[in-house]
Amino acid sequence: MTDTPPDRLSTNPRSPHFDMEVLQRGIGIRFKGKERTDVEEYSISEGWIRVAAGKSKDRFGQPMTIKLSGEVEAWFEDGAAEKGDEG
Repeated sequence: MTDTPPDRLSTNPRSPHFDMEVLQRGIGIRFKGKERTDVEEYSISEGWIRVAAGKSKDRFGQPMTIKLSGEVEAWFEDGAAEKGDEG
């Protein structure tokens, strides 16, 4: 597996950008210089993230999301743990 996260990833299993193996590794997201833990979906190349809009739900019971534009950085959170275990 590579050390570079995918360009686009979603936590929603209905999305074509959902990947359970990648999500199990753990993804860290930094948006506009601040680390975020509430990201539902992101795209690095297009420069946006989707976050839940409060507790509101759509007609299918999925959380309503807001698309925020800005600089997006992503990394694997387990990468630092693996390097520490090797030495």
